[in-house]
Amino acid sequence: MAEGSLETTARVLVVGGTHGNERNGVELLEHWSRVPESLHTAGLPVAFTLGNPGAIAAGRRYLERDLNRSFAPPLLEDSRHQETEVCRARDLLAAWGPEGTTPCAVALDLHSTTAAMGCCLVMYGRRAADLALAAGLQRRLGLPIYLHEGDPAQSGYLAERWPCGLAIEVGPVPQGVVNAAICRQTQLALEGALAVLAEACQGALALPQELVVHRHLRSLDLPRDGQGSPTARVHGLRQDRDWQPMGPGDPLFEAPDGATLGWRQAPGDPGRVWPVFINEAAYEEKGIALSLTLREVWPVASAWGEGLMALLRGR
Repeated sequence: MAEGSLETTARVLVVGGTHGNERNGVELLEHWSRVPESLHTAGLPVAFTLGNPGAIAAGRRYLERDLNRSFAPPLLEDSRHQETEVCRARDLLAAWGPEGTTPCAVALDLHSTTAAMGCCLVMYGRRAADLALAAGLQRRLGLPIYLHEGDPAQSGYLAERWPCGLAIEVGPVPQGVVNAAICRQTQLALEGALAVLAEACQGALALPQELVVHRHLRSLDLPRDGQGSPTARVHGLRQDRDWQPMGPGDPLFEAPDGATLGWRQAPGDPGRVWPVFINEAAYEEKGIALSLTLREVWPVASAWGEGLMALLRGR
């Protein structure tokens, strides 16, 4: 499909290496830069950029602070914050943001995880365009969706700063490792997202009747003693069971002596939860052993598709 056949001038930004030790997105961007025809863009104008070049070069997740928590407006607007990643966030917005020198309407952020999440999408709110893109992609590929919202301790995500934005998350893969299967799944998900966006540009967006989301409830840390040292680890029967339901008393943690610690509901918790990002290596520093979600089925609203089509057609 030729670019000229689409009713859009909206550019899509694809970011890899927002975290410097997630090498699969970086590998893909480098390959597509060398061989652009190897990515099927569905006729859309697509721009590529590395998120955190300094951290990529150092082989570290970040240098001073997590870039994917550095896009909160109060942080960006405070000139006292001159950390490497905050400055990089400002630079990315100045170059590719909706009011940047080369503005983009959509940002697709490529990530990998050590958790057994498979290939999935991460949403950071309920904007109509995001919901339409996620629904269209779920219709095409059946990808699970983690809706991360209502967590003041975790905010300032890259995708939030563009009019439409999602993260494509694929795992498990160790930090710093390029895995062919992870690269392939990432490319298929990205090409699916571009195909959905092309449908929206053509006014022929096909959405399902329902959208299945796993809505963030809260995150859990490992049990710890008074000095902050862990007193248990993720249970072997919980490890690698992302997206699987868990009920009260089900194995959650395991003490060094082998004793099982079951899940205990907090006030307001539902009777069943769906853990995600179980034992993600990068979240240890954040005091997160896993996050609890509630699986919900939402009717798809026509306003979602209308919002995405209006955005891409500049209306």
